Amino acid sequence: MEKLKVAFYSLGCRMNQFETSAMEEEFENRGYTLSEFSDKADIYVVNTCTVTNDADRSSRKTIRQAKRRNPDAVVVATGCYAQVSPDKLSKMEEVDLVIGNSHKTAVLEIVEQFINERRQDKVFIDNIFRKNDFETFQISTFYEGSRPILKVQEGCNSFCSFCIIPFARGKVRSAKINQIVDQAKILVDRGFKEIVLTGTQLSQFGYDHKEGFLYDLLKRLVKIEGLYRVRLSSMGINEIDKKLLDLITSEEKIAPHFHLSIQSGDDRVLKDMKRNYTVSQYEKVINQIIKKRPDTAIGTDLITGFPTEDEKAFENTVKTVKNLPFAYIHVFTYSQRKGTSAEKFGDTVHPQEKKRRTQIIRQISQEKNRKFREGYIGKPLEVLIISEKDGKKIGLTGNYIHISFSSEKPVNSITKVVLTEVGEERENNTGKEI
Repeated sequence: MEKLKVAFYSLGCRMNQFETSAMEEEFENRGYTLSEFSDKADIYVVNTCTVTNDADRSSRKTIRQAKRRNPDAVVVATGCYAQVSPDKLSKMEEVDLVIGNSHKTAVLEIVEQFINERRQDKVFIDNIFRKNDFETFQISTFYEGSRPILKVQEGCNSFCSFCIIPFARGKVRSAKINQIVDQAKILVDRGFKEIVLTGTQLSQFGYDHKEGFLYDLLKRLVKIEGLYRVRLSSMGINEIDKKLLDLITSEEKIAPHFHLSIQSGDDRVLKDMKRNYTVSQYEKVINQIIKKRPDTAIGTDLITGFPTEDEKAFENTVKTVKNLPFAYIHVFTYSQRKGTSAEKFGDTVHPQEKKRRTQIIRQISQEKNRKFREGYIGKPLEVLIISEKDGKKIGLTGNYIHISFSSEKPVNSITKVVLTEVGEERENNTGKEI
């Protein structure tokens, strides 16, 4: 019997990419043939995102594309959009199965049951807030270059007024520290030198168990012999206490690259967003990090067009982001999400005004990112070679500068380069090995 072909498509965040990769591995181990999503397959699994209305639209568009490629294929919608809007997806004629995050680790089992029995059940969703234990896949084969991604936490307890993610991912559930350390050791034994820790809100790691918090996890990880670098995903500044701040700014094995969302540079908007900090409190943490570890790259997220962001509030945001030492800014245009507390404000900012504000912040981000990279021209930098492209090696510094250069050293090696030229995009930099 010919092997069934299965194709995956992942939208949204790094966690989705991690989970998609893990699902691919499960299907492949069961004997399925992995296919490109652009090819004709027997099964299509779309790992959806719902962070914005645009993400919803992209998810639906991708599902329709799959069914057009093979009308007889089994099309599966899983992920965050499936979790929060199962009714909308189940009504799409292109969708055969809707599998929420509550059942994501059972996608293979559900798909096989559907194929073998052609059961009438179409939607597999549970109340995500009833999930008390951390459930994940085994070590993922999803890598960014030669960097394995390790999911250690899921869910968020913050409930910011604009955010749908807690309803998609649930409350905080964390992996056990010993399990994470064991997985990290396996990766290091396989020869990997950098591990990226990911979660919905990494700084809330351990909020659900008594084993310890992110500080305790990192103290264990940095002791692993042969581990060159640990890189952290998104954290909240009001969850970084002095002990954690001192550790991440003094431990060389922790990459000096921290993604700390600000969302707005205006205190009133921050209050309406339920962010639980002020601009001055945010600035204090950022400045402390830079003072203790000057080479740090600080990235952030920012939302433009929040309903209570008037022109004055936006001006305050522009002033704030110009004054802060950001290496890059991810800009999101506000999208009203049903079920969030911000829904009560309506969607008051005109779409064209939202677009204008988004363009202004993106321009500031481009200028800041280029300036950040230019500050390292001519300096010797230690990089981890993470990939090869067009005959050149791509190296990554601890503070997230990508550098293309010629080298005989293989991927996953550590070497030193001098940055000679920066490109328009943050990945398009060139250097010379020394």
